[in-house]
Amino acid sequence: MNSIKDEETPMKIGCPTEIKPQEFRVGMTPNAAQEAIAHGHEVIIQAGAGKGAGFEDADYQAAGAVIIDTAEEIFATADMIVKVKEPQAGERTMLREGQLLFTYLHLAPDPAQTKDLLASGCTAIAYETVTDRNGGLPLLAPMSEVAGRLAPQVGAYTLQKANGGRGVLMGGVPGVGPAKVLVVGGGVVGTHAARIAAGMGADVTVLDRSLPRLRYLDDVFGHAFNTGYSSAGLLAEHLTQADMVIGAVLIPGAEAPKLVRRDQFPTMKPGAVLVDVAIDQGGCFETSKATTHADPIYEVDGIMHYCVANMPGAVARTSTIALGNATMPFMLALADKGWKQACADDPHLLNGLNVHAGQLTYYAVGKALGIDVISPEKVIKG
Repeated sequence: MNSIKDEETPMKIGCPTEIKPQEFRVGMTPNAAQEAIAHGHEVIIQAGAGKGAGFEDADYQAAGAVIIDTAEEIFATADMIVKVKEPQAGERTMLREGQLLFTYLHLAPDPAQTKDLLASGCTAIAYETVTDRNGGLPLLAPMSEVAGRLAPQVGAYTLQKANGGRGVLMGGVPGVGPAKVLVVGGGVVGTHAARIAAGMGADVTVLDRSLPRLRYLDDVFGHAFNTGYSSAGLLAEHLTQADMVIGAVLIPGAEAPKLVRRDQFPTMKPGAVLVDVAIDQGGCFETSKATTHADPIYEVDGIMHYCVANMPGAVARTSTIALGNATMPFMLALADKGWKQACADDPHLLNGLNVHAGQLTYYAVGKALGIDVISPEKVIKG
């Protein structure tokens, strides 16, 4: 069995090429690689890993990284694996006991991945459950910003008649009203979605259950869009009027609640569009199923669905740089101190711990999947 580094020794950090369909992002930028190397660590990058985001192998070599031909070599020799998307089935078979995985996981709606990670014996820290002192999710936020800004754009495309939509222009024209856009959830995704949709000239309403958040939106954006306190009744009322519904709800680490039911579709406008940005966490519409950039749209009972599970991958360069800016300080802490000491020093990083040595360590995932959970505090003290 391969052993993993002691906390005081330099770490070998590996970054494989993403293999999820149409995933063009990469887990490390050349700048992040250069920083890690400056801290005394070794960085190995799979050949071509950065190409989809506009980074060539030569860029990584100039930063001091070593280019490795295959993912198998990366997984076999790296102490820490840094990725973007959750490990796919073939990648999960290459994880080993004691190895550190640092990436997005989204385990709550994914029992197969959870089972494989537990069986591997690895330690897995999920970007999406790392927190900050303000209660935010700093490693999810940059991709939420990207996905939120993309949502009206892809929704507008889906609204076009040739794509199955109602044939409604977001901003309308003189004498013809704009599209009505409903954003369910006023967090990071919802705020950015509403801002862009309003900028496109749409008539936008944001629903949320946090009065402080609604006050914030009103204070910052004024009359750019409307706000409402989310309830089943108000949501049902707005569904009958909406040309586009953007699902932007999030319960950190947990499966997304199903807020729009199939039996409500007859009350909606034929050709209305549902854009489910919560699809990584199982989706917030009853009929949501994950799609890809190659085949992003499907129809159910006359309602169009856009449910791409890696929306930010469509703008891979912007997304990669934004994600790298956010993950780099945490990656360096994990490499410099070892994961256990880094998590002991930073309770917000500890909140990212989802799996360790065959045990689940994140309560919301355990609740969703019916698996016993050990507290992460016990893990780092053990």
